[in-house]
Amino acid sequence: MVSGDKIRMSGGMLVVPEHPLIPFIQGDGTGPDIWRASRRVFDAAVELSYNGNRSVQWLQVFAGEESFNQSGEWLPPDTLDAFREYLVGIKGPLTTPVGGGIRSLNVALRQELDLYVCLRPVKYVPGVPSPVKHPEDVDMVIFRENTEDIYAGIEWRAFSDEAKRLIRFIREEMGVSTIRFPESSGIGVKPVSKEGSDRLITAAIEYALREHRKSVTLVHKGNIMKFTEGAFKNWGYELSKSRFRDQTVTQRESWIIGNKDQDPDISIEENARLVEPGYDLMTDDQKSDIRKEVEEALDLMPSHGNGQWKKKLMIRDSIADITLQQVLTRPSEFDVIATMNLNGDYLSDALAAQIGGIGIAPGANINYETGHAIFEATHGTAPKYAGLDRVNPGSVILSGAMMFRYMGWHEVHNLIWKALTETISRKTVTYDFHRLMEGATLLSCSGFAEAMVDHMKKYS
Repeated sequence: MVSGDKIRMSGGMLVVPEHPLIPFIQGDGTGPDIWRASRRVFDAAVELSYNGNRSVQWLQVFAGEESFNQSGEWLPPDTLDAFREYLVGIKGPLTTPVGGGIRSLNVALRQELDLYVCLRPVKYVPGVPSPVKHPEDVDMVIFRENTEDIYAGIEWRAFSDEAKRLIRFIREEMGVSTIRFPESSGIGVKPVSKEGSDRLITAAIEYALREHRKSVTLVHKGNIMKFTEGAFKNWGYELSKSRFRDQTVTQRESWIIGNKDQDPDISIEENARLVEPGYDLMTDDQKSDIRKEVEEALDLMPSHGNGQWKKKLMIRDSIADITLQQVLTRPSEFDVIATMNLNGDYLSDALAAQIGGIGIAPGANINYETGHAIFEATHGTAPKYAGLDRVNPGSVILSGAMMFRYMGWHEVHNLIWKALTETISRKTVTYDFHRLMEGATLLSCSGFAEAMVDHMKKYS
């Protein structure tokens, strides 16, 4: 029987005991190799950071192929109960079941526990091989909404009675005539709610303020999906203005206030023309809206004028396809990103490629209201390497570092990052980096962990 104390929430804050019990799923495929290496690093980092006065009591729970082989269940109720009870957990990569039922165990865990934030920090580790010229410019934190969008799984197969019925309703009752091939279309529903958007964007803004980041960018495809992704953007701006008014400034407000700072005598009309270059081509109603926007921004002059806005958190937005281009061409312009589920999936993997791949990219799924959080590998199971002690354990190791930071154990987080950076800078790496680096020393999965522990001991 594993001993240890429960992490709990009190007054909206996480309360972490000296010897917390933390559930873990080691994962499928290469999961056991990675978990053994990662746990070695975690236990050493805690021991060295607190001179033995703190420790983690690990509770193994099961999901995925290992679970199915043992019990016939891909995601047993006992596993969900453990994550619910102990609040904070960590997991390796899981096999996705083939066939009907659960589409993805990762999605199932997020949905069942309402882990509405997928948190993906993306920061370059010096020395890691990268396909881009300046990976050091990549330092972003992605807040990906985790429970809505197309990942809600609301769709019906082409030619099915359900798809035909829904398409008929859409065409006949809703008057939609733009389904090109209605008889052979699969059909899906994309829910994006105000509540879901607000809590995700709130978490992103609070994080940015707490960590003294410079901006939050709302990434969306609202130019096409006006009432889902466009609404996400609009709700984000409304939230920043209503809840965080004294701490934030929108990008357009900064232009308006900046114009007034430079020219105190500038008129509303002149300011509108500078903010909206097509102003003179607009209708009277459109011009009126722009002037109203200028007037509302100028009402902020006492708290935001005279350069005060430069010290505020910038809230801006960016179209998703342009964002995917600009994170490559000018990544330094992005800081914290808040976006919906599918956009966040694309962005986080694309950014991971810039800093060396998802093999070293950490991730977490969090409900900041209940305290529940599962930290996870962001890569797959790589079954052909299972049991070979070969793969890079960096994703789980850095996800664990995130977990310790979430718990308030910042010393452990910092020690893990310092040791990983030192190990890679010395060109002592696993095969994925070794094949791309000249003069590197090849380490096994467990050997990489031991090298990290050796560096930790030198720091302590």
